[in-house]
Amino acid sequence: MFRRFHEKLKEREGGFTLIELLVVILIIAILAAIAIPVFLSQREKGWTAQSESALKNAATAYESFATGNNGDYMVGTAVPAVLGAAPSLEAEGFNDITGVDVTIEASTTNSSYCLMAVHTQGVDDLYYSSETGQPTDVAC
Repeated sequence: MFRRFHEKLKEREGGFTLIELLVVILIIAILAAIAIPVFLSQREKGWTAQSESALKNAATAYESFATGNNGDYMVGTAVPAVLGAAPSLEAEGFNDITGVDVTIEASTTNSSYCLMAVHTQGVDDLYYSSETGQPTDVAC
């Protein structure tokens, strides 16, 4: 009896049918179609967070600059540079974030300023106004 059972097992070929394999591939494709857009959205949120962080960092350095400049955000009639040129916010502790360019957009008076962050990955530009104190996508 056992011999007959083992012979039957040897005759039967094991494996998956074509339909079973296609169903598994279809399920994997559906899961990938759901996961890929979510992943790309998370990357964009990360890039936006980098821009926001750079703006907050620059704003803190600019406030520190103004404190050492008797409360003025300008040097005479000139606006300090974020990086490089003197006076710059690097001297006040500004740390450059790779992929984000921060510029001082406007400082029409000695009592306010506007910063702009542009990310190299193409997410929306962000602005920081000293009057609102929050990064927004609306130009100052």
